[in-house]
Amino acid sequence: MKGYLALGIAIASEIIGTTMLKLSEGFIHIFPTIGVIFGFAISFYCLSLSLKTIPLSLAYAIWSGVGTVITALIGIWVWDDPFSTVTVLGIVLIVGGVVLLNSSSKPEKVMDTLS
Repeated sequence: MKGYLALGIAIASEIIGTTMLKLSEGFIHIFPTIGVIFGFAISFYCLSLSLKTIPLSLAYAIWSGVGTVITALIGIWVWDDPFSTVTVLGIVLIVGGVVLLNSSSKPEKVMDTLS
């Protein structure tokens, strides 16, 4: 359970860091730039902690997938980024991929299935 808590913190801080990246306007503004540095530093640290108990493929899929979906939604709501059917399809595919990775209780080894 601690692994998923660390992963949740990693996702939240990555979203904050990415949002600050937009606000920094190419690292021109100092406070958002500091937010980028701290956001990503905390995110990578917590992601590394989560990997003690969560498999790499699953943790990275959740971290990047959830972060991407929430960041896309923030872009749509806050900065009026383009929103279309293709955007919705992309978000659905990301969420579906994360769900599929999360649904396998014990993955098969490829070499076992080939023998």
